[in-house]
Amino acid sequence: MARLRDPQGGCAWDLEQTFATIAPYTVEEAYEVADAIERGDLKDLREELGDLLFQVVFHSRMAEEAGAFAFDDVAEAIVDKMIRRHPHVFGDAGERSSGEQVAAWEVMKARERAKKAKTGVLADVPVGLPALTRAVKLTKRAARVGFDWPTPAEVIAKLHEELDELQVEIDAGDQVKMREELGDLLFVVANLARKLDVEPEDALRAANAKFIRRFGYIEDRLAEGGRTPDQSDLAEMDGLWNAAKAAEKG
Repeated sequence: MARLRDPQGGCAWDLEQTFATIAPYTVEEAYEVADAIERGDLKDLREELGDLLFQVVFHSRMAEEAGAFAFDDVAEAIVDKMIRRHPHVFGDAGERSSGEQVAAWEVMKARERAKKAKTGVLADVPVGLPALTRAVKLTKRAARVGFDWPTPAEVIAKLHEELDELQVEIDAGDQVKMREELGDLLFVVANLARKLDVEPEDALRAANAKFIRRFGYIEDRLAEGGRTPDQSDLAEMDGLWNAAKAAEKG
């Protein structure tokens, strides 16, 4: 990375990059790691983890050039954090169950936020997270101080309420309020996912894959007759969709 960023003989593209321009690639590589895991492709996972590690190296090199920190500092910082947050492994604290460790971890994170003058309950939930993931984290934080529905049933009731409010704005044709109400609806869906202990991003990725698979079935069946989807109609394609659904369940 130092060679790529060397003003004398380095790569022009790499030299032009900043933390801001590289950040989208970092997020993209993290998603590609998740995709390889979802597909169970360990060979691809090895490659994607390398790509993600390269992003860490890239940011670290730019920070080193700015005199802030280097790659070794990044590694040392996470080692220190893991030791600090696992006193039951590296210290003299008693043995903890998985649930107890999660609770203790959150307490330690809260203390660390306080030291950084980030004392609000919702402080430091990253803005750059995918919106559904951030919604889950925000509601999880609020739930720790008692701002939460007791059961999923109450969340589902809220979901119906938000859906009714969205319908009102759809009927009124108010685009601005439709956007707002749709956002509220999605936020409640994310909260419901948290209550059900389901990761919404994972669930939506699975739904996307299912849609692609079933639509592919429609295309294949139509192709057998020498046609494409645009030469069909909704009724026929819906029937093929249901056939694909039945075949999967069968």
